[in-house]
Amino acid sequence: MDRRSFIKKAGLGVGGVAAGSTLAAPAIAQGTKEMVIVSTWPRDFPGVGISAQRLAERIAQLSEGKINVQYFAGGERVGPFDVFDEVASGNAQAYIGADYYWKGKHPGLAYFTSVPFGLTYPEMDAWIRFGGGQELWDELQGEFGLKGLAAGNTGFQMGGWFNKEIETADDLKGLKMRIPGQGGDVLAKLGASTVSLPGSQIYENLVSGAIDATEWIGPFNDYFMKFYEAAKYYYAPGFHEPGSQLSLTMNRDFWDSLTDTERAIIEAAATEENAKQMAETNAKNPEYLQKLINEHGVEVKIFSDEIYDSFGEASQEVMEEARDHSPLAGRIVDSFLAARNSYGEWMAIADVAYVNQRNRVLGVGG
Repeated sequence: MDRRSFIKKAGLGVGGVAAGSTLAAPAIAQGTKEMVIVSTWPRDFPGVGISAQRLAERIAQLSEGKINVQYFAGGERVGPFDVFDEVASGNAQAYIGADYYWKGKHPGLAYFTSVPFGLTYPEMDAWIRFGGGQELWDELQGEFGLKGLAAGNTGFQMGGWFNKEIETADDLKGLKMRIPGQGGDVLAKLGASTVSLPGSQIYENLVSGAIDATEWIGPFNDYFMKFYEAAKYYYAPGFHEPGSQLSLTMNRDFWDSLTDTERAIIEAAATEENAKQMAETNAKNPEYLQKLINEHGVEVKIFSDEIYDSFGEASQEVMEEARDHSPLAGRIVDSFLAARNSYGEWMAIADVAYVNQRNRVLGVGG
């Protein structure tokens, strides 16, 4: 299927929901809560787009029509980057997206999506649910009249698509790259010119030469964007988004108006989708990486240690700047770093050590 069809068509495909359609199957009953959800993602786009639609459908299904859900993909009601304000104003009840898009409103928001040299999916899940992350997220979003829940994760992200080889850190100077969040701040410190574009605008900018490089997500999602038509070099490992948390964020007044049962239903649907999207991504990434290589001649490249060290140094500067923004930002960063150190020590002697030994014994990846 053509890449543009995923971005422009409406109401088709797995999990497809027509723009503004009511998702609740049963007849509308007295006392039904209206829930308009706006999203940053294109309609029916494999991965993030379908995940958002699946979550909207699941809320309606679990509530048996008591929560009357209307879902709008990016651009159908408001622009992809306008959903935060749409929900904070009360014009919609919820958005599905990535909070680092709005780090300009408060740098602490980036930590509830992903930051350079940050937390992987299992680490992020642990911090949000059991390490104090949710409480800090509630405090921060409360300043904007919002309430967020973890509702999806794209896991480890690739380093990006480049139309030339990146052999040294100097090759980043003058590079025009689409990369949002703190990752964009890091590249800017290394001399790149960075922009934050919604998914629907990346391909055209890459093909036209308006940008030289882009990151998106990973092989499964990137395959359908056809970036390989303009950039053949696909770099790993990404430093900027090691476990990108997506959110279902609601207007706080709407959230407070719900019954305990309704809140439990929404939390259950979000928690289910948080795990389901990560499972789907992990299952699909290996398959689509091989498709990119074998069908389209994509060259997978590895960032050198020298380049990765430069990422690390610039990332530390960016994180310190975020910490200095405000007392709340400082508490978020300190909590995040404490979690990273604690979980990282455990992962080093557990998951990481085991996978490395398993792959060595079986000859995988070598």
